[in-house]
Amino acid sequence: MQRWQFFGVWISVALFGAVVSCQPGGSDPTTDPEPTGPKPIEYQTTPYPWKKPANFPEPTYAFSKNPLTLEGVALGRALFYDDMLSVNGTVSCAFCHQQGAAFAHTDHALSHGINDKIGTRNNLGLQNMAFYKSFFWDGGVQDLDLLPIAPIENPVEMGHSMPALLNAVRQSPRYRPMFLAAFGTDSITTDRFLKSLSQFMLTMVSANSRYDKYVRNEAGGQLSTDELAGLTLFKQKCSTCHAGELFTDQSYRNNGLSRANNNDEGRSLITLRPEDRFRFRVPSLRNVERTSPYMHDGRFWTLEEVMNHYSTNMQDVPELDPALRINGKPGVPLTDTEKKQLVAFLRTLTDTDYIADRRLSAPN
Repeated sequence: MQRWQFFGVWISVALFGAVVSCQPGGSDPTTDPEPTGPKPIEYQTTPYPWKKPANFPEPTYAFSKNPLTLEGVALGRALFYDDMLSVNGTVSCAFCHQQGAAFAHTDHALSHGINDKIGTRNNLGLQNMAFYKSFFWDGGVQDLDLLPIAPIENPVEMGHSMPALLNAVRQSPRYRPMFLAAFGTDSITTDRFLKSLSQFMLTMVSANSRYDKYVRNEAGGQLSTDELAGLTLFKQKCSTCHAGELFTDQSYRNNGLSRANNNDEGRSLITLRPEDRFRFRVPSLRNVERTSPYMHDGRFWTLEEVMNHYSTNMQDVPELDPALRINGKPGVPLTDTEKKQLVAFLRTLTDTDYIADRRLSAPN
């Protein structure tokens, strides 16, 4: 997104925050008054059995503010796959976040929205959302519950406005019963709409790759000689940035990409700090085999191209991260054999169970 688009997102977030802070439960009586008269009927939700993977860190999301329920997750799932979230009814969340691509979008190098409009950045996959402190390539959103506002109101992506979208949802006979089941009232508010989407996204846990089975000493976790060699190389040469079981330290860095065809200033468009120019988030490498193309602008289509960039094609730009300057020179020295071993290891991070999980697919 361009700088002015980010300002628009932050204005939307600020307005949302003002509404929530003034109204109990996040409702807006000027647009969606709570029913008066008799109290709503008693309702009972079913807790969703969310469980932290054994080899993962503690989640950062505050589940206490939005307890997961089967009913809330079902509502979020329905909304995630509904084209009505875009202004012309052609683009859903799932349009850009396709399950077969680990909820990334592999059809285009850059994001692709309404009326075939093309954005400025590659689409990051959705997975393990409970464990992240911020979102998007520049960290422009720091609360999962606010994340959907950005694509919904981006004129290149979904092109809608939150007030107009909520009015459309209220008029749909499909959703009032689902909100009633999830929240005990069929009053559709911004707060409930966003929290239901969060509930579904929080169930997007990918932690059952062959690598995970290997580190947990589970059946099916055998790694080949090349894959084990790749794991050793990865720990030596890549884990400074792609750290831990999330395979990202969630920092923002410059990795020496050429700016000949893309002058996106990245993180600095959010922070307005000169030292953040041309820095982008370190993406997770989980399911990386399925989430091509790579980098913030989708310039590389294969893992082999990525290996070549880091070993021989890295640019010696002033913003280059110190971890990528070895003995005073840019790049990570790799032999052809080491590149093949690293790619072999990265493919062990593919979670086929996640990609095929019917609980994450479009509802019938």
